[in-house]
Amino acid sequence: MTTVRRQADHEPIARVLPMLSVPHLDREFDYLVSADQSDDAQPGVRVRVRFHGRLVDAFVLERRFDTDHVGQLGWLDRVVSAEPVLTPEVRRLADAVASRYAGTRADVLRLAIPPRHARAEATQPPPTQPLQFEDVDSTAWARYARGSQFLTALGEGRAARAVWQALPGENWCVRIAEAAAATVAGGHGVLVIVPDQQDIEALSAAVVASVDESVVVALSAGLGPSARYRRWLAALRGQARVVIGTRSAVFAPVDRLGLVAVWDDGDESLAEPRAPYPHAREVAMLRAHQLRCAAMIGGYSRTAEAQALVRSGWAHDLVAARPVVRASAPRVVALEDSGFADERDPAARSARLPSIAMRAARGALERGTPVLVQVPRRGYLPSVACARCRTIARCRHCMGPLALTERNAGGATCRWCGRLDTALRCRKCGADSIRAVVVGARRTAEELGRAFPGTTVITSAGDDVRREIEPGPALVVATPGAEPRAPQGYGAALLLDGWSLLGRQDLRASEDALRRWMAAAARVHSRGEGGVVAVVAESTIPTVQALVKWDPVGHAESELDARADVGLPPSVHMAAVDGGSAAVAALIGLAELPEEAALMGPVDLPPGVRRPATTAPDEPAVRMLIRVARDEGLALSASLRHATAIASARHDHEAVRVQIDPLHIG
Repeated sequence: MTTVRRQADHEPIARVLPMLSVPHLDREFDYLVSADQSDDAQPGVRVRVRFHGRLVDAFVLERRFDTDHVGQLGWLDRVVSAEPVLTPEVRRLADAVASRYAGTRADVLRLAIPPRHARAEATQPPPTQPLQFEDVDSTAWARYARGSQFLTALGEGRAARAVWQALPGENWCVRIAEAAAATVAGGHGVLVIVPDQQDIEALSAAVVASVDESVVVALSAGLGPSARYRRWLAALRGQARVVIGTRSAVFAPVDRLGLVAVWDDGDESLAEPRAPYPHAREVAMLRAHQLRCAAMIGGYSRTAEAQALVRSGWAHDLVAARPVVRASAPRVVALEDSGFADERDPAARSARLPSIAMRAARGALERGTPVLVQVPRRGYLPSVACARCRTIARCRHCMGPLALTERNAGGATCRWCGRLDTALRCRKCGADSIRAVVVGARRTAEELGRAFPGTTVITSAGDDVRREIEPGPALVVATPGAEPRAPQGYGAALLLDGWSLLGRQDLRASEDALRRWMAAAARVHSRGEGGVVAVVAESTIPTVQALVKWDPVGHAESELDARADVGLPPSVHMAAVDGGSAAVAALIGLAELPEEAALMGPVDLPPGVRRPATTAPDEPAVRMLIRVARDEGLALSASLRHATAIASARHDHEAVRVQIDPLHIG
């Protein structure tokens, strides 16, 4: 028996956005709402609709009395849930992000709204209790120029925007917790974005010490679907006042958002690897602009993008005076890479350390404090070469680089295919002896163990990352980002192989090197307490000088000027179009680019960049760069977005990948 549907009496038309991945279908469609669906089919809810013969997920955007569609309308298949998960605020943000990054709204909403979990949705939250607030102590913030005024503005709900330069040794978690407490006390919500799970745990512990634990939630990819959706719903329903999370949490529907903060915006993990490839910092600033709320970007170092916000006047500096910086910072010395070769200390030569660095390490160990040794690469010998002609040793099967995994390894292992090469012989000169090109963390720990007999050596790298060490003397060998926390801080830090970080062929090589160095040096005791940081790198390099003087603001300023001189982001906007040569050329031909747009390429896809999934395996992938002025960024995105939709509808070529302001330009 056929069921006869009766359309709703009030606003019988639902305008929905289907979650389709093809660009030319990134638009709204009208469907009829039956009378029994009318109460649940409200704007923002999830529904299922029949599209081209198949059922697809969709969101209701609005209810209407009329339609501009000519012809017969279909019916909503069903309402998945009556929970309005797509709020007007998140919808506006998704539209802005799609426009900014030349993507589709469906792709943005997949990042913004987690998959539904029925059991979590059915669970009703406990009734909220009135919060008790204590006055926030602004003493620590008073060390920064206008720091106390910034906290006052947060409490009053004003749109204060700052780029915060944290002092070395500063407990940034506590400072952000104080800013969050001031904002919540003023009746507003807080959203804080951090790079990884370790930062989430540290910041959550600090925030719950200042704000009631019942209104604090943490969102990360490591949560299960039920826990993640339940916490996300707590923010949606207004129960959570403070949301802490990684990059995707920047879309969290925080009620009455008063402060959005991003810590360490130079970390690559804040860049989304899925279309449309947004950066959490840019999304956070878009959100602050739309809501007219406070914003803060913080870190021990500073990116050129953050400095551009200060230079434009959109944000102000939140920095300490130079005497305060000098009193808080450790003593930093720069040493030549080859300096140890001229020293008389045999232990210094075996450990690849200049004698002054050895003395600093011994002094810190004698005081009962640990020493941090930062090594850029994990493993034992991640790269080897012929000892006679210096040709890099490569795999015979895939030409990947060979590495030694341990001291007594039976051969070298390919880092690409994993094959073992037991008969090492140079393909150029025939020699069978090898030398180290890059020394990893494990080999460094082995060398330091011989140089400091009787001292505990701890390794933190790769899959074995230590979060915290016990107090007392120890040598801690860690890769950048894997440095464990020392409860009382480190007595000294040795930053090895600076050339490996500074010599990368990357736009942000120097910026990233300084960020990693300062993150490690900030854990060291101040100069007055005997803290010493030794960086093994050429002292005349501006990046090394910025570390010695502890001047991240000056380095960011010079970096911004240098990029402006050569026309690189953030002084301009740049789009990277990747794919087969014919598909890239076809898309560029369809795009109505701004008149002043500069085309560069096509060139081969830069090494290390993932190939577009739609490019045929036997076809070489190329990259075309398009550069426009800052005020033409939205026009560039709109033109590429429109061209992508046309190309998608024609099906003449395979799809290409479009990225706006990618981290790695090539």
